[in-house]
Formats: sequence, C-alpha cells, structure tokens
Amino acid sequence: MTYEDSIKRLDEIVKVLESGKLTLNEALDLYKEGVALSADCKKLLENARLQVETLSASEEE
Repeated sequence: MTYEDSIKRLDEIVKVLESGKLTLNEALDLYKEGVALSADCKKLLENARLQVETLSASEEE
C-alpha cells in the first residue's frame, strides 16, 4: 500500500471511529488497523528521508 493510500485509509478510519456508531470490538479492530497503518507510514517517511539524505550527500561530493 502506498503512503497516500495509507493516509486515505487512516482518514476513513478516523471518520468512522468519530461517528460513534460502532461496537466496542469494531472500534478496537479499526483502531488496531489504524495503529498498524500509522507505523507503516512512519517507516515509509523514514525511508524517504534516508533516500533524500543519501542523494543530498552524493551531490555534495
């Protein structure tokens, strides 16, 4: 899943959770999915940061 897809899904999850129309188990399942997506986004951003740093360092040489 791309970063953009993950962010879109996170937004959907937040809207559903904020609706308050879920059972506790449904809310917990969505929350778990959101936490996992958030971790994936963090990894993708970190990888992108490292690539930018590598490219910037190679330009300086």
